[in-house]
Amino acid sequence: MALDSYYQNKIEAMKLEILKGQAVLRRLEAQRNDYNSRVRLLREELGLLQQPGSYVGEVVKVMGTKKVLVKVHPEGKYVVDIADSVDVTKLTVGKRVTLLSDSYKLEKMLPSSVDPLVSLMMVEKVPDSTYDMIGGLDQQIKEIKEVIELGLKHPELFESLGIAQPKGVLLYGPPGTGKTLLARAILNKHDDKEVSLGKLWK
Repeated sequence: MALDSYYQNKIEAMKLEILKGQAVLRRLEAQRNDYNSRVRLLREELGLLQQPGSYVGEVVKVMGTKKVLVKVHPEGKYVVDIADSVDVTKLTVGKRVTLLSDSYKLEKMLPSSVDPLVSLMMVEKVPDSTYDMIGGLDQQIKEIKEVIELGLKHPELFESLGIAQPKGVLLYGPPGTGKTLLARAILNKHDDKEVSLGKLWK
């Protein structure tokens, strides 16, 4: 009887060990599956990273529904095929696109390239401010006219003198000193599509 009890206790202890081992096995299998998933994702990401990069070009002319003339810097201009996934009706002159590096096929259209800082300065309506409305800044207005207006209206003057055109001006000072008013006056002075704050201050 005592021997039977001894073996019974041993059996119960072994069953408990088996249950513990099974729990450990399930935990290890779950970890293995998790690691396998991570490895698979990393392999996919590595594959994407190892793919050759695309060229960025600019649409020069749409030639029907299958081909387009694009300009790629600094290589030149190419007539390329258009991928089926690209909506040809949205291809316009000046549109930025990507080209496959191996076949130069147009694969994707890119959004317009706009500097975030410039987009913050864009205005929908040209302001009605004028230089006459600004007092006490005669010297600054004169300098701005020399730097900005001459560069926009008569770039040949800078070329004839052999000097580079100024790339912009920096208006600084505490609030309320006329910086924004000056910018509005310049926009009002040059009310055309080619002049914006983004062009005045690059």
